[in-house]
Formats: sequence, C-alpha cells, structure tokens
Amino acid sequence: MGDVNQSVTSDFVLVGLFSHSGSRQLLFSLVAATFTMGLLGNTILLFLIRMDSRLHTPMYFLLSQLSLFDVGFPLVTIPKTASDFLQGDGSISFGGCAAQIFFLTLMGVAEGILLALMSYDRYVAVCHPLQYPVLMRRQVCLLMVGSSWLAGVLNASVQTSITLHFPYCASRIVDHFFCEVPALLKLSCADTSAYELALSTSGVLILVLPLFLIATSYGHVLGAVIRMHSEEARNKAFTTCSSHITVVGLFYGAAVFMYMVPGAYHSPHQDNVVSLFYSLVTPTLNPLIYSLRNREVRMALVKVLSRTGLRPK
Repeated sequence: MGDVNQSVTSDFVLVGLFSHSGSRQLLFSLVAATFTMGLLGNTILLFLIRMDSRLHTPMYFLLSQLSLFDVGFPLVTIPKTASDFLQGDGSISFGGCAAQIFFLTLMGVAEGILLALMSYDRYVAVCHPLQYPVLMRRQVCLLMVGSSWLAGVLNASVQTSITLHFPYCASRIVDHFFCEVPALLKLSCADTSAYELALSTSGVLILVLPLFLIATSYGHVLGAVIRMHSEEARNKAFTTCSSHITVVGLFYGAAVFMYMVPGAYHSPHQDNVVSLFYSLVTPTLNPLIYSLRNREVRMALVKVLSRTGLRPK
C-alpha cells in the first residue's frame, strides 16, 4: 500500500525530447515551427469546412473530426515539452502524467477507428454512388464519429487506470518526452508482464481490425476505379482516395512500430523519434495532404481569401 501511495504523491521526471540532441536550440526551433504550422493548418481546414457549404458533405464532416484530433495530439505533448526545455525542469505530476496517457490513448484509438470509417465512406462514394446519400446520411455520420470517440474513451479509461495502478517505487525518470504507457511500465517495481501481453494483444486487435476494413474498402475501390470509363472520374477518385491512403500510411506506420514491434527491438531514442512523428509531424502533414491534393478545399480557400481581399493578383 505504501508503494501505491508513493506513486500517487510523487512526480515523474521526463527526460525530454531535446536531451538526446546535440543541437538543442535548432531542434527546439524546428519543433516549435512545426507545431505552429500544424495548429494553423488544421484550424484553417476546420474553418473552411465550417464556412463553405460545398464542404458540408459526409467526407468533410469526417475530415473535420480528423483535424480535431490533429489539433489535440500536439497540444497534449508539445507545450509541456517546450516548457520543460525553456525552464530546465522535466518534472510532471502524477495527475499530469495520467492526463497525458488518457488523452493520447483516447485520440490515438479514436483516430485509428475514424480512418477506417473514412475508408468506408470512400468505398460507398465510389462503389455505390446512387446509394451514398442514404448509406452516409447525417445520422450514420454522427454514429460513426460517436463510436470512434466512445471507443477511444473506453480504451483510454481502462489503460490509464491499470497503468497507474502499478507501484512506481524505483526510478521516477521516464526516458521519453511525454508519459506513454510502454515507457512508464519500464519503471514499475511490480511484475507487468501479463498486462504488457494483454496490451500487445489489444493493440494488435485495435490496429489490425481497422487496417483490415481499410484494405477491404480500398480493394473494392481499386476494382471500381479500374472499371471506370471516364478518365476524369477515375482521376478524381484516385486523387481523393490517395490522400486518405497517404494519411493512413503515416498514422498506422508509426502505430505499428510502437505497439506491434516488441520493445526489445527498439531503443528509447527510436521511441522518441517515432512518437514525435505521430504526435506532431503527421498532424501537421494531414491538412497539407488534403488541401494540396483536393480541388474543393483549394477552391474554398480561394473563396475565403477573395472575401478578405488577400487573394493573390
């Protein structure tokens, strides 16, 4: 009981993202710039989807939820990391650590499910266009988004409560720049092997099932695109779907490395790099991928710029 009390009352110490780098100032500047670009890009995309009536479709409704997650991911980790660097203090309270684990797990699981549901949306749009207004009506979209959030909340609640139930009576130094379950379990002075096995098993299910749905959906989409006679329709389908496939590859590539590759096969430094990728780089790239390769988003941006008098001559 004393061990548990010690866990609750003691702070953890985060090693920090910049501790492993020689050029700390340069890396800090790059992270700060990427963080700002990501927030700006996703906020603009949310604003465009909200303001332009042409983007009031199921695909863009789901995309707005993705942008919401991409705003949340960096906000949970980067401000704390920057504060630690500027103040030279990496301590984080037990409650702060719990909050990071909860919100990152929530958004990670919810985003993975949302990406799978977005692939279903593309499948219906390409393979069953006449039934699209019925199959992807507003109630269905709300159910999709609600399900992704609910799954994220349930998974985050279970993982956070179990992870922080273990006693942490040895080192309090977390070799990571934020509180993440695998990094924290290494510090526990109790046997966590059974939980780690359960975590890996659930991680495989959470990753493999959505990936199976994505692969199945795009298998049908590819077949339908190949059979299209109109080159314009084929190019439009390829452009829209390739944007989503790129985002899926970025997100799931990092997730597979972190949660399906055993910890013995990657170092804490590699974990930091991959975590930075999925918590900062990917959320920054997503709005660029969707805006640069999507004509409707570009047109909505031009329309807004024209209204404000900022459109280039």
